[in-house]
Amino acid sequence: MPINILVVDDSAVMRSMIKKTIHRSNVDVGDIYEASNGQEGLDILDQNWLDLLFIDVNMPIMDGMEMLDIIRNTPDTRDLPVLIVSTESNKQRIEWINEHNAGFVHKPFTPEKLREKILSVLGVLD
Repeated sequence: MPINILVVDDSAVMRSMIKKTIHRSNVDVGDIYEASNGQEGLDILDQNWLDLLFIDVNMPIMDGMEMLDIIRNTPDTRDLPVLIVSTESNKQRIEWINEHNAGFVHKPFTPEKLREKILSVLGVLD
């Protein structure tokens, strides 16, 4: 069954790269939505059925950590699978991400690594 995905990153180039990598990862994909910051992402989330979110950490207006915190504290999105995609190396921040039940993908990544992370956060055994 195809999954609907939201990619939230302030870089249009990075959003494009993530989308291409998702398509190359052989995951059955439906619609892929894009947002350039956390607030736009939440607006799209309110208006669409989504199965998976890709969120960057450092963005203007609302960063990925604030967006993730809101998602996890909203009953309708509390259990939504989330992958944080970032160059982040701060161990405390990565720990915080794990505590908020989100997967973490370090940039750069391969289609194989992305597929593995997608299947992991979706709870799908391959």
